[in-house]
Amino acid sequence: MTLIDLAIGLATMLLCLVLQVSVTFWVVKYYIRQSARRLSGGGLLAGVRPLLVVMVVMMAGNFLQMALWGALFVVLGEFESFHEAVYHSAVNFTTLGYGDIVMSGKWKLLGPLEAANGVLMFGITSAALMAVLQHLIKAFLAAGDQRQ
Repeated sequence: MTLIDLAIGLATMLLCLVLQVSVTFWVVKYYIRQSARRLSGGGLLAGVRPLLVVMVVMMAGNFLQMALWGALFVVLGEFESFHEAVYHSAVNFTTLGYGDIVMSGKWKLLGPLEAANGVLMFGITSAALMAVLQHLIKAFLAAGDQRQ
């Protein structure tokens, strides 16, 4: 069963990676378009709204991945309730690890695989937010230099 767990887990991780990369490219392109319009005269606060959109959409992408893992757990028969499966998935994905809901031995390896996936996806989210924030700071500083 370990090889089956690994195959299912890695396939799900790949799907999550495709989802997160798609979301990341979209929000970064969105931010660059929006910030070019807003930073030309609006100052630092003008870049906050697009930054907020980036953050919310990136977190929605992470939540969609948790829901994807939760749906997988329901399909595999681990949970009857989608709500409970998504809760368990969120605990795994965020590496919180409450332990109040434990998967059966048959699919137990999927938990650590999801946790590893969550670490990687939150890493991508953090990196994208940092890149956007750096862009905002550089644009703000450049606009300040032009005003002097």
